[in-house]
Amino acid sequence: MVGIKCRNRRKARRAHFQAPSHVRRILMSAPLSKELRAKYNVRSMPVRKDDEVRVKRGKFKGREGRVTACYRLKWVIHIDKVSCEKANGTTVPVGVHTSNVEITKLKLNTRRKAILERKDRSTKTDKSKGKVTAAEKAMQQMD
Repeated sequence: MVGIKCRNRRKARRAHFQAPSHVRRILMSAPLSKELRAKYNVRSMPVRKDDEVRVKRGKFKGREGRVTACYRLKWVIHIDKVSCEKANGTTVPVGVHTSNVEITKLKLNTRRKAILERKDRSTKTDKSKGKVTAAEKAMQQMD
């Protein structure tokens, strides 16, 4: 997992705001809705174009729409139903930070399915953990 390693505030902020695009992809993750969380056992995923999201905070709270662009340079995503009208009448998309949205529908491809399987929390629990049975103790003593 990509993360900022330094504890120094100045260096951590510099690393965050100067992060390259492939690192910003991970940092621009959003939580999944309760339904998706129950289905995939994954808490959050990086947002991508064509995902469907719901705005949870801010001026556009409650709006749902499809992601039309992920503007990594500005740390925002553009959603099709979140726009503003300019004085000359043209509409422009308003950038929303990924921490203020939740993903309601994922656009799945083979790579994303593999990521979901890898991040699945239910498979991470190790079955070998727990109490050692008498048979296992006997096998260990024989070796």
